[in-house]
Amino acid sequence: MRLESRLAALAAAGDTITYGDLARDLGLRMAELTTQLETLMEEDAAQGRPFRAAVLRQRLSPDHLPAPGFFLKAAELGHPTDDPAAFTADQRRRLANPG
Repeated sequence: MRLESRLAALAAAGDTITYGDLARDLGLRMAELTTQLETLMEEDAAQGRPFRAAVLRQRLSPDHLPAPGFFLKAAELGHPTDDPAAFTADQRRRLANPG
């Protein structure tokens, strides 16, 4: 299964996944996954879509938030991320309920 379709399935189901689990599922090294996720974030920003990478979470995050790099990239792309939990919740809500 390709990265995009895996993220779409997770978003539709309202699920999250750790970076490590997703990398293993797709047979990717972490650096490859990170590069692909950043590219998807750039595409999402250019199209005005929510970030598909928002369905990822850090393994040890008690509130199931994405890794710090997600927020750094989102901020680089012009999104306010001063409240990471609210930003993530909004992105995930928009992914689960498109349109």
